[in-house]
Amino acid sequence: MKKLFLFLFISLFGLGSCTTLSTQQNFNLQGNHGKLATVLHTPVDKKTYPLVMILHGFNASKDMPLLTELSNQLNARGIATVLFDFNGHGKSEGSFLEMTIPNELEDARRVYAYVKKLPGVTSVSAVGHSQGGVITGMLAGELGEKGLKSIVLMSPAPELKEDTARGNLFGVVYDPHHVPEFITLSNGLKVGRAFLETTQHLPIYEVSSQYTGPVLVIHSKDDPLVPYKYGVEYSRVFPNGALKTVTGFDHNFTQDTPAVDKIVADFFAAQLLRK
Repeated sequence: MKKLFLFLFISLFGLGSCTTLSTQQNFNLQGNHGKLATVLHTPVDKKTYPLVMILHGFNASKDMPLLTELSNQLNARGIATVLFDFNGHGKSEGSFLEMTIPNELEDARRVYAYVKKLPGVTSVSAVGHSQGGVITGMLAGELGEKGLKSIVLMSPAPELKEDTARGNLFGVVYDPHHVPEFITLSNGLKVGRAFLETTQHLPIYEVSSQYTGPVLVIHSKDDPLVPYKYGVEYSRVFPNGALKTVTGFDHNFTQDTPAVDKIVADFFAAQLLRK
C-alpha cells in the first residue's frame, strides 16, 4: 500500500452545477487467484462517506465505459467507489481458464473486507453487471443488509446456470455430464472445465434471496445476450426487490450509458444520502 498513485480530478456528469473533488488510488489487493488491480475513488471534501463496490461481468473489466461512467456519477454525488478486475480479467493476475463464479465471489469478499475497514467508509453497497450481477446478489445474500446497505443488478445473468447445465454456453454445445477441459467461444476465448462444472450447480437464487435490503434490478427488454425474463425473475427473488425496465438497449446499455447510469446513481443517492 506504500505505492499508491494519488491524483485529484473534478467530475461533472449530468448534475448541473454539482462538482466533487475526488481522490483516486490505484493499487493491488490479494485475491483468490493472484493480485487484483483495484481503483478506489473517495471524496476529498468529506471525512466520511458511503461506498459502492462496482463489479464487472464475464470477459469484461473495471475499465468498461458503463462502469467508469457510473463511478464518475456516484463520485459527483459524494459517494466513494471501488472498481477492480476479477482474477483472469483486465490487469489482474490469474488465468481466465481457471476463473469460476465461486472464485470471483471470493475475490469480491476480499475487496469488501478491505473497503469495510477504511476509516471514512460509513456503509458499503454494491452494483454488478451481467455475471457481476450474479456475484453481487450472492455476496449480498451472504453478508445481509448489515453488510451491504443496498445493491443494484444491471443485466444480471443467472441464465449462466441454465446454459452450463444444458451444455450450451454462448452457442458452443458440449456434454454437461462429461465436461471437456475447455471450450472455445466464437471470439477465440477459452472457458475452462472448472467454470463449466461449478456454474451449473450454483445456488444463485437460494443465496441471493437471503438479502432483505433494497435491491434495484435494471434490464432491457431488448437485451440480445441475457433475455429480459431473467431480470424479471431475479427481481422477484429478493424480499425488497424492484425492477426497472428499459427498452432499446443492448446488454451493455451502449445506446446511452450515461442515462442508464443516472438511474443507478439516483437509486444509490436516495438510499445512501438520506438525512
